[in-house]
Amino acid sequence: MNREALVGYVRSQGWGVVASLGAEGEPQAAFLAVAATDAGELVFDARATSRKVMNLVRDPRVAVTVGGTDGTTLQCEGTADVPVGADRERCAAAYVAAFPQFAASLADDGIVLLRVVLAWARYGDFREDRSVITEVDVTGWGQAGT
Repeated sequence: MNREALVGYVRSQGWGVVASLGAEGEPQAAFLAVAATDAGELVFDARATSRKVMNLVRDPRVAVTVGGTDGTTLQCEGTADVPVGADRERCAAAYVAAFPQFAASLADDGIVLLRVVLAWARYGDFREDRSVITEVDVTGWGQAGT
């Protein structure tokens, strides 16, 4: 799976589980709308006061699983941040393209847009009694134009 295929997969699925680490190292997860930028970053939004935002500001390590309902999954690990400037505009455009119904939320000061730059990813296809697992080389992804 290359970057284009990963981006297409995330865009076709649209939803995933984001897992972060609580203050005491305990796992915390949330089911969220997840978009992908052309650069292969994952993007989602959350309330600024949510556990996941507090967790990711303190410790940016994150795991995300996209898909699952059709027998396929994309498991990812990476680093989350709150993009600013041109990066935020680019990430927001990808998020709004995927979820136009949430466009107004991005203008709300109580909502934070988060970006995940991938360090590891694996695609699994478990449909029709098959088990195909593919590691995804994400080296150098997560920068506009790369």
